Amino acid sequence: MADPRFFDVAGPFTAQELAEAANAALAGPAPAGLLSAVAPIDTAGPADVTFLNNRSYLPRLAECRAGLCILSPADAERAPAHLPLLVSPAPYMAYARISRRFHPPRPTSPGVHPRAVVEDGVELGSGVEVGPGAVVMAGARIGDGSIIQANAVIDRNTVIGRNCVIGAGAYVGFAILGDRVYVYTGVRIGQDGFGFASDPAIGHVRIPQVGRVVIGNDVEIGANSTIDRGAGPDTIIGDGCMIDNLVTLGHNVRLGRGCVIVAQVGISGSTVLGDFVVAGGQVGIAGHLNIGAGAQLAAKSGVITDVPARAVWGGYPAVPVRDWHRQSVTLAMLIRRRDREPK
Repeated sequence: MADPRFFDVAGPFTAQELAEAANAALAGPAPAGLLSAVAPIDTAGPADVTFLNNRSYLPRLAECRAGLCILSPADAERAPAHLPLLVSPAPYMAYARISRRFHPPRPTSPGVHPRAVVEDGVELGSGVEVGPGAVVMAGARIGDGSIIQANAVIDRNTVIGRNCVIGAGAYVGFAILGDRVYVYTGVRIGQDGFGFASDPAIGHVRIPQVGRVVIGNDVEIGANSTIDRGAGPDTIIGDGCMIDNLVTLGHNVRLGRGCVIVAQVGISGSTVLGDFVVAGGQVGIAGHLNIGAGAQLAAKSGVITDVPARAVWGGYPAVPVRDWHRQSVTLAMLIRRRDREPK
């Protein structure tokens, strides 16, 4: 059960209420009572909801004592007779919806903390919360219900939509954010891109970065990620993108809708990702490339050419994943052959 010192818990709920929230069907015996929390399959008790989304955990069903178990129709056929079930074709999504019922977003505490700085000309919407040490500079606009946490800095004329959260110590500038954008702690949005001209005779001359960062609705940006503003065009993040911790996006990068960018990915300037691209952890993508919609890039890949839509690539340099695996097998065979040769 979530530690109540850190997490608010709603409920308890009936099984029917949770089934409606998850758009799933009850099956098996009825739960003994109300359900008050979510818990792992190994530790869940009669008042807990658990879920099964990985078939490697199937053997644990026999000993499961949860009050309700979310699982797929196929796995439901292998569930023990004593276990109340919530059957969904998408059990992980059902779990997400139920977990959000138990742990809704923290409500705002409207007002400006006495140790915050809000400059003249700032527009604060209804119910906005500005935490201690936060700075909101002149001309900024903060939408209804948004939270600016402690020591965050909102630079001048920045626009933040409704019901956004700007995490502790984050910086947001030269940016326009949509609604329900969650910026985690330590994020940097809108600083100068890495743009300069070089000449051996005179050194490096910085090029003014005069674009913005434009972020759509329902975007999450993980802790300590950095998103440079555009050099002239804007840096753009589409609706529904999920960006993990420690991600770097260079100037003029464009992400389509629903992209998933895992931790420590670096995307160089002016590269364009189509809708729903997935980049695994530590992927590096060179500049001025096009990654087609729905493409998937395996963790640690180094991408130096365009990637077609819906392709699955991996390796360094990245190639179609089948070619990558063939290269790996061929290399291993050559090494074994060499090792067998007489010295």
